[in-house]
Amino acid sequence: MAALTACTGQAAVPTSAPTSRVVRPPSGRADEAALRRKIASLLVVGFRGDRVSRNDWIVRAIRAGLGGVILFDRDLETRSERNIRSPQQVTALINDLKSASSGRLIVSIDQEGGQTSRLNPSNGFPATKSQAEIGAENSASATREWARGLVDSLTRIGVNLNYTPVVDLNVNPESRAIGRLDRSFSADPDVVVSNATEEIQIHRAAGVKTVLKHFPGSGSAAGNTDFEVVDVSDTWRPIELEPFRRLIRAGLADSVMAAHVLNKQLDPNRPASLSGAVVTNVLRNELGWQGPVVTDDMQAVAITRRFGSAEAVHLALQAGVDLLVFANQQVYDPNVVDKTLDTVVDLVRRGQLTEARIDQSVARVDALRPKR
Repeated sequence: MAALTACTGQAAVPTSAPTSRVVRPPSGRADEAALRRKIASLLVVGFRGDRVSRNDWIVRAIRAGLGGVILFDRDLETRSERNIRSPQQVTALINDLKSASSGRLIVSIDQEGGQTSRLNPSNGFPATKSQAEIGAENSASATREWARGLVDSLTRIGVNLNYTPVVDLNVNPESRAIGRLDRSFSADPDVVVSNATEEIQIHRAAGVKTVLKHFPGSGSAAGNTDFEVVDVSDTWRPIELEPFRRLIRAGLADSVMAAHVLNKQLDPNRPASLSGAVVTNVLRNELGWQGPVVTDDMQAVAITRRFGSAEAVHLALQAGVDLLVFANQQVYDPNVVDKTLDTVVDLVRRGQLTEARIDQSVARVDALRPKR
């Protein structure tokens, strides 16, 4: 995945002068290397280990242009510690990852508060209230104080992208994905929007970008897309778009996460994350969002059970998604970056995806990156 740089030209020299020729790689190889680096910049990948060396696959991928990493406290398969043991350790880890990057590496995490907090007392960070607890209190000052606690932990270690706030409406309190985990502020759009607004503004003030999730709404989902196919076609209501609509209109979105839920009211065949009808028609055209769209985990059962990894990547990019997240939790694949690059390069070669479409996503994701 190393980038190749070709000379742009060769000046004429007198025949009596000594010549030194620079051997240029064939343009196809140079072009492909540049394309692979662009595609790599659109990937966020998880990895195992609480420290890294220069020869680790994740470090090599970062040096070759990988866009970002996602950190977890626990490994789903081994049920052991993954990336986070203590504030000092994870700070050192993040510094090492950033030092391998020639650009502005996205370092991301799920730090919603409550149960969905990768930084928690087990690894030396403060306990945090859940979004449900904050929404029940529904106090602007209390929400700001809570959000500062979240952000202080993030900035302390160097995280610059937080997959929060959850702006799903709590329409099904028994949802195994949202309600039972206390991940929603409220079933009331006004409460969701007001609390999300305060949380986003605190993140922004500290230079941490956020992600509105899970579009077009997962609050009625009975199941969890990480582990099963989830169909909300009979339970989803258009009001679930309202928090996204209002936050986008207010200029408070940094990015939006497309959910893996199947919603036949919007697309009869494909889950939202792989659907142009949802991502392009509804989110971009109807709601007016022109910034980066992020996927939920591309290895989630909700899409891998029906679509192969290559087809899922193709459909996501075709739908208008920009940043592809591979948590490396459902399966652990150290070759996921190379495999994905091979897939997308092949799509471009065969004319099924244009390089202009890749460039469009590169530009959008660039706005999500931390400043130098």
